[in-house]
Amino acid sequence: MRTPVSTYRLQIRPGFTLQDAAQTVPYLKSLGVDWIYLSPILTAERGSDHGYDVTDPSAIDPDRGGADGLLAASAAAREAGMGVLVDIVPNHVGVATPAQNPWWWSLLKEGQQSRYAQAFDVDWDFGGGRVRIPVLGDDSDVDALEIKDGELRYYDHRFPLAEGTYTEGDDPREVHDRQHYELIGWRRADTDLNYRRFFAVNSLAGIRVEIPEVFDEAHAEVVRWFREGLVDGLRIDHPDGLADPEGYLARLREATGGSYLLIEKILEPGEALPAGFECEGTTGYDALADVDRVFVDAAGQGPLDALDAELRGGAADYEDMIRGTKRRITDGILHSEMLRLARLVPAGAGLGQEAAADALSEIIAAFPVYRSYLPEGADVLKEACELAVRRRPELEGAVGVLLPLLLDAEAELGMRFQQTSGMVMAKGVEDTAFFRYTRLGTLTEVGADPTEFAVTPEEFHTRMTRRQAELPLSMTTLSTHDTKRSEDTRARISVLAELAPEWQASLQRLQKLAPLPDGPLANLLWQAIAGVWPADRDRLQSYAQKAAREAGNSTNWIDPDEAFEAELSAAVDAAFDTPEVTAELESLVALLEPYGAANSLGAKLVQLTMPGVPDVYQGTEFWDRSLTDPDNRRPFDFGARRRALAALDAGERPASFLDEAAKLLVTSRALRLRRDRPELFSGYTPVTATGAAAANLLAFDRGTPAAPGALTLATRLPRGLEQRGGWQDTTIELAAAMADELTGSTHGPGTVAVGEILRDYPVALLVPTA
Repeated sequence: MRTPVSTYRLQIRPGFTLQDAAQTVPYLKSLGVDWIYLSPILTAERGSDHGYDVTDPSAIDPDRGGADGLLAASAAAREAGMGVLVDIVPNHVGVATPAQNPWWWSLLKEGQQSRYAQAFDVDWDFGGGRVRIPVLGDDSDVDALEIKDGELRYYDHRFPLAEGTYTEGDDPREVHDRQHYELIGWRRADTDLNYRRFFAVNSLAGIRVEIPEVFDEAHAEVVRWFREGLVDGLRIDHPDGLADPEGYLARLREATGGSYLLIEKILEPGEALPAGFECEGTTGYDALADVDRVFVDAAGQGPLDALDAELRGGAADYEDMIRGTKRRITDGILHSEMLRLARLVPAGAGLGQEAAADALSEIIAAFPVYRSYLPEGADVLKEACELAVRRRPELEGAVGVLLPLLLDAEAELGMRFQQTSGMVMAKGVEDTAFFRYTRLGTLTEVGADPTEFAVTPEEFHTRMTRRQAELPLSMTTLSTHDTKRSEDTRARISVLAELAPEWQASLQRLQKLAPLPDGPLANLLWQAIAGVWPADRDRLQSYAQKAAREAGNSTNWIDPDEAFEAELSAAVDAAFDTPEVTAELESLVALLEPYGAANSLGAKLVQLTMPGVPDVYQGTEFWDRSLTDPDNRRPFDFGARRRALAALDAGERPASFLDEAAKLLVTSRALRLRRDRPELFSGYTPVTATGAAAANLLAFDRGTPAAPGALTLATRLPRGLEQRGGWQDTTIELAAAMADELTGSTHGPGTVAVGEILRDYPVALLVPTA
């Protein structure tokens, strides 16, 4: 198996095709990247910028460069000695425009007789033999249906007609009633949908890759890439949605000739990948959480908790909060899924459908992880049932009936429950609670537990030692297309833990000048604005609206509160239009900026040199201060990065660590060292400093006891370090003479002052000179 040393994620889209990716390869090789890492490239909904809405798995998207584009990108990578990793989406397909998806079009036209009927996860009985499509403004909108060019039309929506169901002059409503699908009001998706979807996205229909024939057809093009030597590994999107993730991975490993596989799996703290999973690890959100927290000041927890309690009128109870947000999902946008589970409870169980749905929802709300993988994880399911009963004692009888049914992984109820729990976790926690639990934005990132405020260097070292032993080929990351804030945004926000009194005073002034009646949301909003400032108005308005609607406390997606959203918009406008607000914001950002930059460089160097396969998200070798999607998918300038790298290679050095080129220096030198000197990254040993500021240094040696390797040094909690007079007498021991890859300076052997090593930059990457 060929495995990567590092990867660089490229978002392939109509505006940046596979041919464009091929053109970037020389730069990426110079940067030090080992493999290019491509977002989904199969044919997707036209105009899609992300590619996760695949409409035809049999071909590479012509709008993304087509088969010739992959050939060009792969050839460029091969010529540079680099590998290719591609993101694939086995859980669902895009059905927003039925005519673009031949599988879905066939299903709608032919119903259960379609050769693709088994591919989709449809509850035909519940729909009376029809697939329910929630596209109408209201059920009465069937009056707006038309027949045109042999198709049923609802404004711009086109649907096929089954053979023999229409003759000239027929009433469109009657023709609709003869079809294998039923068009329904969009609000009914919450309760009456009868096909599995990706989360609550009606336009992404789940497919059943557990069926061998469906797997084969859905992966024929992907398998071709390996057969023809175009691709070396795959990233698997949302494996938790699959009926049998373990079986899927085993089949995929075999189909790709034993190639490198990563899964987009969110591991909760203390959770491990199931032992039977045929993959090298995850896409790195677990690593992201560890890196973030070692740069957060634990002393800030008390003051920030107090500020949060003041803003929300009492202390936040996160466990109670996520129980409520999960129930909001199970009783709201995913109630169709819960009712489908309830319909699978045997009639003889003595539970009515709503009672069963209530008990099942309470169990899912008690789940501490995304899903179980029965029989592994049976204890998690049992503990969730126990917690559900403690919270709702009146459900003891119902939960007692359901538990043995849910433990049967071979039965449809047990299997489908596992597929559903992750959906509820994602929507209830990541997409709701993370916008409500706002004491420090760094903590509410994908894959993280926001109740863990900070991590000590000692705990960080313990986790990295475990990672080196158990997941040495798992990806590490700091930014992705899904992160709610990019790495440099979070690094700046983390400084607030060191400046809690100053932040409290600033937020109070902002609330007085541009008041928002939702205190926790104001906390979230002004942290985000400070994290990305300067930023244009449209970006911040878009983020503010999305954050408020996701939180769902003062407005929401279904029935927006226009009055509140006007206040929210006015607050964002004030950042640009009210001089006092602009001045307050710029004063705050000026205070945060140097410490945020130090955090950014420290986190980047640690992530690039710690155990695992580091990924660099496109463009983040420069400062990147982005917010949640689509903000984190904005285009960027490769040309500027090429020129800056050439200048560094010509001998220029950033005059200050605040310069954009400083991050490029750290990224390029760390990536090159990992690629060119792999022997320097074969182990993991914590390095301990002594002296007044020892706690402000995070350091580790990637060598072995027999052979010292690359030595990473990173400043942590830079504000406190400065306030206490800097490094003073803090030293480390170097067993051999070492040179800094960033500055060229040499140090050791023997006792060396940390202040001497970190004189120019807040980070250093040392390598033995002999």
